[in-house]
Amino acid sequence: MRVLLIGGSGATGKALVQCLLKSDDFTEVVVFLRRKAFEEHPKLRQIILNFENLPDYEQHIRGEVAISCLGTTRKDAGSKEAQWKIDHDLNLQFAALAKKNSIPTFLLLSAVNADPASKIFYNRMKGSLEQNVKALDFNRLIIVQPGGLIRPNTDRLGEKVAIRTLQAFNRMGLFKTYEALPVAQVALAMVQSIRDSQEKISFINVAAIKRLSLTASREIQSLIHNNELTEK
Repeated sequence: MRVLLIGGSGATGKALVQCLLKSDDFTEVVVFLRRKAFEEHPKLRQIILNFENLPDYEQHIRGEVAISCLGTTRKDAGSKEAQWKIDHDLNLQFAALAKKNSIPTFLLLSAVNADPASKIFYNRMKGSLEQNVKALDFNRLIIVQPGGLIRPNTDRLGEKVAIRTLQAFNRMGLFKTYEALPVAQVALAMVQSIRDSQEKISFINVAAIKRLSLTASREIQSLIHNNELTEK
């Protein structure tokens, strides 16, 4: 299979690329990036682009699976409007181009509590994206909804505090649907979901992420054991 990925330079995206390269299911991994982010690999193709001109690269958006991991924070984006443009608009544009080119399977990295009617901006943004991607009517749509993400070597103090607080609650059996998981584990589950999920629309929550990551192939799981999925 030829797989296409947008958002490969983030922590989850980087881990996902390594899983995809390790998997025998994929013959070519095409990653759309603002700048080169990976070492050369026989199966890897890095397409450097300006995301403002994404439609200009439509001819490259062809394959069997398209994956969207693109995302940012409000702080990094500078405003709610700028974050919406990246997290919602660019992801939806990529999905629409994938649909236009008859890619049968689309995998979207979303978040727990995504809800287009939510009063919380982030949840509403993610929910609106899910709703709009569903409307494209892919043959198969996989929506992954993790809780907290444990990113290796993160320098975001607020994120570190939030994750530690959440982990403390999790140890007491609280807020399990928001359980913080390493991005490597989420990446493993994403790859496995492409193999296992047969429904037209599949939602992969925290419990499913944990289950799928355990059933991933030994070759891919070895990346975690060998610490190869840490952010460089």
